[in-house]
Amino acid sequence: MSPWHRKPPAVGVAYAAAAYLTWGTFPLYFHALAAVPPAQILAHRIVWSALFLLLLVTFLHRWGEVVPELRAPGTVPALVASAVFISANWLIYIWAVNSGHVLEASLGYFINPLVTVLLGVVFLREHLSRRQVVAVSLAAVGVIALVAWAHRVPWIAFGLALTFGLYGLVRKRVRVGAIGGLLCEVTVLAPFAALYLVAQSRAGLGAFGSGARVTALLAASGVVTAVPLIWFGIGVQRLRLSTIGLLQYLNPTTQFAIAVFAFGEPFTRAYALAFGCIWVSLAIYTAEALAQSRRGAAA
Repeated sequence: MSPWHRKPPAVGVAYAAAAYLTWGTFPLYFHALAAVPPAQILAHRIVWSALFLLLLVTFLHRWGEVVPELRAPGTVPALVASAVFISANWLIYIWAVNSGHVLEASLGYFINPLVTVLLGVVFLREHLSRRQVVAVSLAAVGVIALVAWAHRVPWIAFGLALTFGLYGLVRKRVRVGAIGGLLCEVTVLAPFAALYLVAQSRAGLGAFGSGARVTALLAASGVVTAVPLIWFGIGVQRLRLSTIGLLQYLNPTTQFAIAVFAFGEPFTRAYALAFGCIWVSLAIYTAEALAQSRRGAAA
């Protein structure tokens, strides 16, 4: 028996961790494209992702699996909505990185699990335990403190957390695989992205072809987008959600380290207070999630 089948949890951890660590290093990738307008980077990311996924599904002979998934009633309209949310998330993130706001972007992904909890309460009628109420309240205190101290609303963090939370909410209610879902999302967006790139090129503003490094990075954006998602899909099938919940913090933690130590973004007292509250709230939230998982396993 192969190691793949002997140790599925270990395999799942390896793939999920690789996905989250790759996402965490995205600031380095997009920072290398700082000279390219964020909208162009987004458009290239969409177009090259669509081409890569079309080739991948064809090469893996997965059309017999993907097409029936997409034909299910309500699937395509839901994926159109999720495509809007994920493209907005990508655009905000790219702009944040190339504008020197990686620290605030990492804050957004730290609070994302808590925003997801609130969305579950509002839209799915889920109930919060006392510890979860404390965790969400403490995170809110941290964000309010940041607003009061810094005299500004961290709209990048809110935008990233809300768009990704809404994206997850839509995808949770759609029975479609990671590859098929992403393929549909980028295919829906690809015609608009391609038209935008053609218009930019005709106006002499296109970055593609302006230099070997920039051209290679833009062309690689499809692979860079799709591969971590595929790794995540492999990992999530082999792990408990509580384990995934712990591993997901590799992404914003890596972004946080890059922002402070690589890009030299100032870690002010306001950020220290906000991050402190959110880290404590996440510890409470994670402990409660693990406790619920153990109770479910025991039952």
